[in-house]
Amino acid sequence: MAAPRPSTPRSALGRLSLPERNFVAEALRTETVGGVLLLIAAVAALIWANVPALHDSYESVSHFHLGPAALGLHLSVAHWAADGLLAVFFFVAGIELKREFVAGDLRDPKAAALPVVAALCGMAVPALVYTLTSVTGGGSLQGWAVPTATDIAFALAVLAVIGTALPSALRAFLLTLAVVDDLFAILIIAIFFTARIDYAALAGAVVGLVVFWVLLRRGVRGWYVYVPLALVIWGLMYNSGVHATIAGVAMGLMLRCTTREGETQSPGEHVEHLVRPLSAGLAVPLFALFSAGVAISGGALGDVFTRPETLGVVLGLVVGKAAGIFGGTWLTARFTRASLSEDLAWPDVFAVASLAGIGFTVSLLIGELAFDGDPVLTDEVKAAVLTGSLVAALCATVLLKLRNARYRRMYEDEERDEDLDGIPDIYEQDDPAYHLRMAELHDRKAAEHRAIAAAQAAEQGRGRAEVAGGAGEDHDGPA
Repeated sequence: MAAPRPSTPRSALGRLSLPERNFVAEALRTETVGGVLLLIAAVAALIWANVPALHDSYESVSHFHLGPAALGLHLSVAHWAADGLLAVFFFVAGIELKREFVAGDLRDPKAAALPVVAALCGMAVPALVYTLTSVTGGGSLQGWAVPTATDIAFALAVLAVIGTALPSALRAFLLTLAVVDDLFAILIIAIFFTARIDYAALAGAVVGLVVFWVLLRRGVRGWYVYVPLALVIWGLMYNSGVHATIAGVAMGLMLRCTTREGETQSPGEHVEHLVRPLSAGLAVPLFALFSAGVAISGGALGDVFTRPETLGVVLGLVVGKAAGIFGGTWLTARFTRASLSEDLAWPDVFAVASLAGIGFTVSLLIGELAFDGDPVLTDEVKAAVLTGSLVAALCATVLLKLRNARYRRMYEDEERDEDLDGIPDIYEQDDPAYHLRMAELHDRKAAEHRAIAAAQAAEQGRGRAEVAGGAGEDHDGPA
């Protein structure tokens, strides 16, 4: 009887498959642009809210109400941004998550374990850090969920600003972490921040979701069918008392993300491609514009580090996120026999874990929900989110810059396409046709170099002959 072959250790954070790399690259390009707009919106909000001549206008616009009161939707502009526009953001997050687990590299449970465990630890540890800090200082425990979320757009904007060519495996890891903790953040909102439930409205929203699912399964097409239905579902969900963004993530999870015969793109990928620019370029920046406008002063910043609730948020984002994600990744690799990719080192994982401490969009949303009855504390927690995200960004910048030369070489290797066939060479090493193309290419280059060398040798030979001949013509003696 033959002895069983030992299992080969799996590589953690190894190179992505080509389809996954292409999808991640496109998604990250949109998110990076959205992240830059998010940064601009956040800075604009801080200026608008803190310049004395503009402060009143910011408050007036933020609290201006519009919408049909008869439908229970006469909301402030800030409220529309938080409950309405973020539903678009979570709709995209729902599609991303489903695609990753049914069609992406994470459809393999062993591959999915690493980012999921890392994301869960990256939420649990910040919550624990906040709780310990708040209990020790005698503060409120209501904000335990504030430091649990990662803002992928903001994190990618930081990468764009500091110019770090992060390898695709680490970027995909960061993207997946953000998507998973967005999903769990929305579950936290649904479970812990629902004060009352209107069961009739909730039943109507559920019926609407069932209709949405049936139409999708029957292959019904047309935005004019789904957009009005989505608005009805959103309105019913809002009036039910459950946070309206739940409607967005539920509809996103319903879309089919696998391709069928004759399809080049699944319906989920197609819709995501259309909606992602709206989410990253409009919905999230507008939310930031009306959520990040908190009064900043020397005293307010000092309070961030002295009040237990705000200190807990800062420590949760800066310390808790890094420790949780790094620890979860290490433990998963340790107990699943998954070795870290040979191109990376554990300090790389810690640097990305530090970058995940940028918890802007969802953290601001949870902060508003957690301290809804205390506007002063709400603004202080928002200031703590901004402070913690800034400190996390600075720490990650330093750590990533130390390895930037290595990242750039890896990035260039991933992008190199010497045979100009549109596929990076690193993905064609096992394809004989690629090596034949490269052999032809090298033969052509060698022939060109041989011709150049022969021409240069001939030119040098003519030059030497002219010098020798010229000396003999003018003088009878030796030159």
